[in-house]
Amino acid sequence: MSAALDGQSLFDEQQLEIELGGVSRDSIERAVPGLDGVLSVDMGGRSRKIKQKGVLRAKSRSQMDERISAISAYMDGDTHTLATGSGEEFDNLRMDVFKVSKERAGGSGVAIDYEIVYTQLKVQQ
Repeated sequence: MSAALDGQSLFDEQQLEIELGGVSRDSIERAVPGLDGVLSVDMGGRSRKIKQKGVLRAKSRSQMDERISAISAYMDGDTHTLATGSGEEFDNLRMDVFKVSKERAGGSGVAIDYEIVYTQLKVQQ
């Protein structure tokens, strides 16, 4: 599976996983005089977490640093769109976490594992 963020192919296709979290709901609860219990007002669906995991590869450490910087630039508080090669599209995403781990020499260059956590601010039902 491949993925592109705002039309930019920033991620390698190998070992790419996208995990969708459940939609959270919000409500307001208030005590009302003369009512045994609480008044609960359902505010509807709010957001969900989406996790993306994979491996980034580059021919040199400097090229890897450039890839990491390009992805990190999306942690800007704006909303973005993630599109997969299978035709799925997730919009209204805010990138909250981008972490890298397990750097290793991989064949003809450098490889690292990464994980990105997005919050999908508005979920289309």
